[in-house]
Amino acid sequence: MIEAIIIDDEQHCISRLEQLLRENFSQTIHLAGSFQTVEEAFTGIKKIQPGLVFLDVQIHDKTGFDLLQQLDQINFEIIFTTAYEKYAVQAFRFSALDYLLKPVDEHELKTAVNKLNQLISKTDTANRLDVLFHNLKNLQGSSKRICVPVVNGFVFLQVNEIIRCQSEINYTTIFLKDGKHLVVAKTLKEFEAILSEYNFFRVHNSHMINLNFIKSYNKGKGGFVMMSDNSSVEVSTRRKDEFLKRLEEM
Repeated sequence: MIEAIIIDDEQHCISRLEQLLRENFSQTIHLAGSFQTVEEAFTGIKKIQPGLVFLDVQIHDKTGFDLLQQLDQINFEIIFTTAYEKYAVQAFRFSALDYLLKPVDEHELKTAVNKLNQLISKTDTANRLDVLFHNLKNLQGSSKRICVPVVNGFVFLQVNEIIRCQSEINYTTIFLKDGKHLVVAKTLKEFEAILSEYNFFRVHNSHMINLNFIKSYNKGKGGFVMMSDNSSVEVSTRRKDEFLKRLEEM
């Protein structure tokens, strides 16, 4: 049985989540309490030592991130409940921390909770939070940097240094302007979610490219593009029309 708490400043949101948990997870999740301020939540976490926290992003004049940064150790899983703008949702996804958009949907709650059995060990939670904090700060700033997890820790990349991303099933190889490449334990779909707004386009199931680094496009059934690193990337037939439209807009 997982000990869980809810942190949210709106009672109707707490009640909704309590009801869904009671109806769907009464045998696996024990709801040990709910808190409506950062101060109450801080005390509650210390006392209850939960395994799972449903955390609102905006809590009165503070945020759930303010709470997390006050804790000496984060040894619980987090599911954010949020109505936050799109860039934040992308950052949540990329850091491998789950989120639920308000009002909480029953199916999405089931999906999020069921993921707990597939998550990496809790010792990595703090590291995933580091990625989240960095991406929340930088994706809307002028630097446009992302933080990606690698085997030995994290690497910080300027978005405008990335030429293309190539899928390797559950991994993605990132090819950089300086000729280096990096293998990251993230799917191409996850990179697409976070980079698509920054002039990246997925031309094929296995490739996403930075449109700023295209040298030429060669017509064909789908055709292919030559990139600034002299790589040739196929354009799939079903993505061709949308791709050409994007080129016209540049």
